[in-house]
Amino acid sequence: MKKRRLPTGIQNFRQIREEGYYYVDKTPYALRLAEGAGKHYFLSRPRRFGKSLFVDTLKELYEGSEPLFRGLAVHDAWDWSRRRAVVRLSFAGGNFKRPGALLESARAQIEDLARRGGVDAGGGSAAVRFRRLIEGPHDRTGERVVVLVDEYDKPILDARDDPRLPAGTPETAPHDGHAQATANRDDLRGLYGTLKDCDAHVERTFLTGVSKFSKVSLFSDLNFLTDLTLDPRYAAVCGYTEADLDAIFAPELPGLDREQIRAWYNGYNWHGAESVYNPWAILHLFQSREFKAHWFETATPRFLVDTLIERGFSAPDLEGLHADDDLLSALDVASVGTEALLFQAGYLTIAAEEKLEGYAQYRLGYPNREVRRGLNRGVLDALAPRWRSAGSGVALRRLLAAGDWTGLEALFRTFLAAIPHDRHRRNEIARYEGYWSSVFYAWFQASMDGVAVEDATSRGRLDMAVVLGDVACVFELKVTERAARDTRSGTADGDAPASNGAATADHAALAQLKARRYGDKYRARNRTVYLIGVEIGTESRDLTAFDVEPV
Repeated sequence: MKKRRLPTGIQNFRQIREEGYYYVDKTPYALRLAEGAGKHYFLSRPRRFGKSLFVDTLKELYEGSEPLFRGLAVHDAWDWSRRRAVVRLSFAGGNFKRPGALLESARAQIEDLARRGGVDAGGGSAAVRFRRLIEGPHDRTGERVVVLVDEYDKPILDARDDPRLPAGTPETAPHDGHAQATANRDDLRGLYGTLKDCDAHVERTFLTGVSKFSKVSLFSDLNFLTDLTLDPRYAAVCGYTEADLDAIFAPELPGLDREQIRAWYNGYNWHGAESVYNPWAILHLFQSREFKAHWFETATPRFLVDTLIERGFSAPDLEGLHADDDLLSALDVASVGTEALLFQAGYLTIAAEEKLEGYAQYRLGYPNREVRRGLNRGVLDALAPRWRSAGSGVALRRLLAAGDWTGLEALFRTFLAAIPHDRHRRNEIARYEGYWSSVFYAWFQASMDGVAVEDATSRGRLDMAVVLGDVACVFELKVTERAARDTRSGTADGDAPASNGAATADHAALAQLKARRYGDKYRARNRTVYLIGVEIGTESRDLTAFDVEPV
């Protein structure tokens, strides 16, 4: 198999097929949509997951572009004698933070589609013109219209993520930060409500977006849509599977560690039998040949991190979230569920499922190394802005792997010193231990694999454990009111910490690790285990105890 061109950032199906790019065949899903009992569909996926390319594939399919589909799964099963008019709106581009920008974009797109399709859309509101655009082709040809809307929710998300007041708003006017998002939502409600009124003229409707707005929000007028987001039959409609990498991208794999590819970029799951890769990340990996946060770095999730902090969410909490179908699909402009926000944005995914009284319950987790490290670095940037100056994650991993406890204690002190004075007091995410555990946990998760938080044992839940090969480091973190003391333990050789006259701390963290025998779980797996008790003084923001003891 010879190499092809990488379709990095290309969302045009025709260009990919005509110019010889790699293409992962998603037409079986298009055929399933066409043959299904439903008529109006919705799909939610994170940004840059291939939604726009799938929408463009549907457009070419319903318009009857037969040559483009030769050799693909749908070709021999499709009736190419029928050609439907396709009305496609896209809100993927544009800046919708400005009042009026949304309706301007909608009107411009409708007028362009009407001109190219020979339809008189006339005047009036965007919703009125949209209705004429749908009714016209059906009245003229007798063929119902296919309506495609790409990134239907971007005008809401753009405005919601912008903390600025809408232009023209008096400075004294009350404002909750979501006024423009609410206005855009109401405009979209009127536009999309047309679809329900024009049902007799529509053969198929397909909307995509990142989020599903529900209850009294946008989807109250779109309750006729069939939501495919967690439908197992469509779990891989966007993204690449392991089989896709083997069959389509085989020429790109030599020279890259396949296990590293999985660890970095696989793991997204929407209730399917297998997880998928993010296309954007994989294509950039093949192009650059470097393992890095290709997808995560395309947009800094500042709104998301700020929301987590405002709600007092600590970093360890992110791995203990559970949700059901309703919670994962529910979103409103003014009330964004943390689970739904993280899941729909792609920062958490379905890690496991269980049934409770017949209802599905999902445990959420990070999909892969790229997201886990990226999100925790974002949390660190907000909680401890100067953390990077304290030493890289490379130093943290190296000291742990070498068992250099003196060096690790020094690194901890440097890390703590880099946190601005009184940062933990001003921050709403935590009081005392919550803040510090969040900072340390995020630091470890941003730096290495093998970190477990609040790991369950037969005697309780330990704060954190780090497994590096056949060595396990079990941590207990405590925050005290005491001032910092000289706690240099000199335990590089693994001996129990020595105590001197100045060190009068009670070493409560280590004592708890020993009393509850937290190391037993890891020792039973034939690992070398170290108990590490860390105590921080709230006034000094420095260590009051740092104790290491082998088990």
